[in-house]
Amino acid sequence: MSPLSTKETAILLIHCPDQQGILAAVTQFLNKNDGNIIYLDQNVDRAESIFFMRVEWELDQFAIPREKIADYFDTLIAKKYSISFTLHFSDERPRMALFVSKMSHCLFDILSRYMAGEWVVDIPMIISNHDDLKPIAERFGIDYYHFPKNSSNKEEQEAKELALLQEMKIDLIVLGRYMQVLSNNFVSRYPNKIINIHHSFLPAFAGAKPYHAAHERGVKIIGATSHYVTTELDAGPIIVQDVVRISHIDSIDSLVRKGRDLEKIVLSKAVYKHLQRKILVFNNRTIIFN
Repeated sequence: MSPLSTKETAILLIHCPDQQGILAAVTQFLNKNDGNIIYLDQNVDRAESIFFMRVEWELDQFAIPREKIADYFDTLIAKKYSISFTLHFSDERPRMALFVSKMSHCLFDILSRYMAGEWVVDIPMIISNHDDLKPIAERFGIDYYHFPKNSSNKEEQEAKELALLQEMKIDLIVLGRYMQVLSNNFVSRYPNKIINIHHSFLPAFAGAKPYHAAHERGVKIIGATSHYVTTELDAGPIIVQDVVRISHIDSIDSLVRKGRDLEKIVLSKAVYKHLQRKILVFNNRTIIFN
C-alpha cells in the first residue's frame, strides 16, 4: 500500500506488447468505476517493445466488487491489448518462511524489521538444516523446524519441508544464508517466490571462503546480490544489488563484516519490494517499480 493511504487498495502489475492507448485504457477503466488512483508507474522496454505498469487504487468507492475485478479487467481490457496481469490487495498478509543454516546476520535483521512492524507479513516458521539458530527463533517466539540433510536423505527431507510449507500455507520463502541447494522440484513449486542472498563475487570467487580469495586478489569493491531462485543455480532474476568500497587496509575480518552488513541490507530491501508488490518478473529479469 502507498504510504500516503491507509485505505484498502488494489494493485495491478501488467505487461504486454507496447501499443498506443494502453495507459489511457487502464486509467479510464479505473476512473469510470470510481477508483481513486494513488500510485502509477510505467515503463516501455523499447528494445523488446514491451509495456510495463504498476497501478494502485483505493477500493472504498470502487464500483466493482473486489472478487470480480480480475474478471472485469480481463474481459474489458486485458484481452483487447494482450495484457498479462496479476492483481493484489493491500490487506493481504503474505505468509513467509525463513530458511537458515548457521549464520545469523540476515535472520536477526529480518526478524527485527518484522517485530518492529515495518512489513505487512506473517512469519510463522523458520526452517534450518542445523539447530544452531534455534535459540533466536525461541527468543522471537517463532516455531523452528530442524531438517538435517546429507546426500542420502535430501529428497526425503525436502518432501517433508514441502509438506510443512503447504500445511502452513506459505506464500514466500526467504533464504537467509541457507547453505543448501534446493532441488528443481522444490524450486518449481514456488516460482518467483523464493528470494536468496549471496555475495557478488560469483563466478570469480566461488567456494567456501570467497572473502579470503577476494582479499588475496586485492579487490576494491565487494557486493551482495538478492534474486529470485530458479532451477539454474544463482542465475535467477536479480532484485537488488549493492556494493561497498574497500582498500588495502581492510583485513579479511573487516571484509567479512562489511560483506555481511551489505548482505542483510540487500536481502531486506528485496523482501520489502516483494511485499510491496513492486516487482514484475519478465524473461528472467525484474522490473522494479519506485
